[in-house]
Amino acid sequence: MSNRLFQGVIHQMKDAVDRVIGVIDENGVIISCSELVKIGEVKQGIRDELAYTSEAVAIEGYTYRPIGMTTKAEYIVFVEGEDKAAEKTSKLLSIALGNIKNLYDEKYDKGSFIKNIILDNILPSDIYIKSKELHFNTEEVRIVFLVKFYGKTDMMPFEMLQNMFPDKSKDYVISVGEHDIVLVKDVKPNTEMKEIEKIATNIADTLSTEFYTKVAIGISTMVDNIKDLARAYKEAQVAIEVGKVFETEKNIISYENLGIGRLIYQLPTTLCEMFLQEVFKKGSLESLDRETLMTIQAFFENNLNVSETSRKLFVHRNTLVYRLEKIRKLTGLDLREFEHAITFKVALMVKKYLNSKPVKF
Repeated sequence: MSNRLFQGVIHQMKDAVDRVIGVIDENGVIISCSELVKIGEVKQGIRDELAYTSEAVAIEGYTYRPIGMTTKAEYIVFVEGEDKAAEKTSKLLSIALGNIKNLYDEKYDKGSFIKNIILDNILPSDIYIKSKELHFNTEEVRIVFLVKFYGKTDMMPFEMLQNMFPDKSKDYVISVGEHDIVLVKDVKPNTEMKEIEKIATNIADTLSTEFYTKVAIGISTMVDNIKDLARAYKEAQVAIEVGKVFETEKNIISYENLGIGRLIYQLPTTLCEMFLQEVFKKGSLESLDRETLMTIQAFFENNLNVSETSRKLFVHRNTLVYRLEKIRKLTGLDLREFEHAITFKVALMVKKYLNSKPVKF
């Protein structure tokens, strides 16, 4: 925020308000004032007095009030006097400068610019024009994390993540909902996804240990052009949504590791239902009991290896062969054959996807 912008408004108000008025920054320094000689003075202890309130506080002949309606405000206004008139003037000054600051940030703040891009609130042709205005590098390699918070927290989710990534020139923390926070982060070219996932793991672990907060994190692919951030944000959203269906035990899901689950998620439910009807005889999938389904899962996890699967399940090899033969008779698919196994695996995922969809009446 430009100090000159504040000073311009204060100067225009000087004649209308027959008192000394001004603004203090986050360091307690007077950055704008109707009496120019006071600019640069330090107001000790004022920020501490206003740390837990958004109301006016009268101290040593002046009335102070944060700009905005939240605590921990970046700027504080002050008005000469401790009477009702000073309190009212401080409120008017806070509202006026707060609105001006918001409009200024909307126009010149890089975070607001990034938010408009990921939410598709800016035309592609305007992105490059705005980038030049803000001296924004359009071709940095960036990645998008969507952090979804679960349950109530003492701190605001935005503040938690902002504290973890304070470098506002490289990392942009953006609130896109009450419980959804986006982190747009610069990364080095050719960074491996394992390194990206480590960052997500550190975020989840820190929020869990320090704030007792559970989160799910969706990770986009890397993009090297600013206009692709909207697509990256959608990828992070899809990662979380698909993860809910196919990766229920994971809280960190990357878009590029979704595999066939991503394809299934984008299919119409009617097409999925037709696929299941074509693959299985009527009711054959539903006739498989829990033990049989666990056997199938173990067989897939052990790469269709009969010996290894029987060892992991602590059953005789012949017992496993008997179960696989039973599955073949019920469904018509022999899981020992690669093509049949693929069909069955996809069918189970399609069934899981259909079960996750809400029933429509």
